[in-house]
Amino acid sequence: MSNSETFSKANLHRDLFAISLDTSLKASLQAQLLDALRSVVSKSPELVGARLPASRALASELSISRTTVQAVYDQMISEGYLVTRQGSGTFVASEITHLSQPQPILRPAVPVTEEWRPFQTGLPDQTLLPHRQWARHLERAWRRPAPELLTRPDPLGWYPLREAISDHLTAWRHLSCDPGQVVITSGAREAFEVIFHGLLGAGKQVAVEDPCWPKLHTILADTANSAHPNRIDQDGLDVARIPQGTHATIVTPSRHYPTGVSLPLSRRVALLDWARQTGALVIEDDYDSEFRYRGQPLPSLSGLDGLNNTIYLGSFSKLVSPALRIGYMVVPKRFLPSTLTYLGRVGPRASLIPQPALAAFMNSGEFAMHLRRMRRIYARRQSHLLDTLSPVADLLDLEPDSSGMHLCLSPKAPLVDRMSDLEVSKRADQNGLRVSALSAHCVLPEKLQGLLLGYAAFDEDTLSDAAERLIAALRTQA
Repeated sequence: MSNSETFSKANLHRDLFAISLDTSLKASLQAQLLDALRSVVSKSPELVGARLPASRALASELSISRTTVQAVYDQMISEGYLVTRQGSGTFVASEITHLSQPQPILRPAVPVTEEWRPFQTGLPDQTLLPHRQWARHLERAWRRPAPELLTRPDPLGWYPLREAISDHLTAWRHLSCDPGQVVITSGAREAFEVIFHGLLGAGKQVAVEDPCWPKLHTILADTANSAHPNRIDQDGLDVARIPQGTHATIVTPSRHYPTGVSLPLSRRVALLDWARQTGALVIEDDYDSEFRYRGQPLPSLSGLDGLNNTIYLGSFSKLVSPALRIGYMVVPKRFLPSTLTYLGRVGPRASLIPQPALAAFMNSGEFAMHLRRMRRIYARRQSHLLDTLSPVADLLDLEPDSSGMHLCLSPKAPLVDRMSDLEVSKRADQNGLRVSALSAHCVLPEKLQGLLLGYAAFDEDTLSDAAERLIAALRTQA
């Protein structure tokens, strides 16, 4: 035996017999020995080819059973750390440079979820959801699931839910549609992807409102379409500003996002006439039309049109919970074949789990009761917020809004002269608030100025405290 071999053997035996096993640990003796032996072999390249002691000798030295040692040897042979030679014993494998001792998984600290800050827009008050009734519907749906829930899902969504949505739209939005025209989605983004990937295709010119939901420009770019922004006025989108060659227009007629302007009937008729004459498509995003506090809501565009040249988009994220990730679209019947083809190819993204519960929730009448309750509470919160902001009536136009979940407050001259809406947003952020600037929703020059204050998700005490902090930010001199 060479001097190097003698040295390697001595080191191996030293390391092996220094192994300490603890019977008080949760890990078994076999697991402890396996981890220790892996460590010895993988961290000492000079041990390649060294002969391990017989299982009986190592077991005696460590005061454990020979069966335990032999099981560890067998495991390491199967993993490639060790090899056996007939009649010679067990040796450290010659090619273990690619093997290493499994590193312990270092679990990071549990992430702390940031709470929603006052005036964040687009948030419902999820504590108002009748959780007991919702849980009952969810439990009933899956305790004894209908056979249809356990087969290949319908690409368009759970049919009973589509029926319930059809009934809801007839009663609340004057939109009469066949349940077969309703498509369940995971939200607005998927709906736009279905429209622009599956129905219209890429390379289209799409008219959008300015200001608008900022992600809309990103979605159109992602679907290889070009957005043509049209600055709204006091009555919303003006069809006269839509350029020739436009293939589709995306509009929020019931309550423009983010200003809250409602498209008057004359402009609705003009927009539908434009669609009929040009063959273009009108995409109606009607995300929070159910929350109307004064007056009668105008019929949906799609209801006026009879779903000939319009696609209607709705969502439950504002009505039930953003966690549901369930929205829907209602398409003209001529688009159903291409919709089915597209969804059959890419697959639906909306989870099937909550769909039967949501259908039962709507059919029970509890959903309508929930909406009416939310309307009453949100109306009170809007009124309370305006009252608490009265000390800055010289800086902000504190006009009430007849619908929605946030206020869009225009700055008056004394405030405009001192700071922009972006500066107000920055100061509010420093005061622990989330106040969105209207100008951040614009892409055209001469951006509109305004402050977006969400109130729906926050109780009156929270709104009072937040209003005081916003007043302090507005009164502070630069």
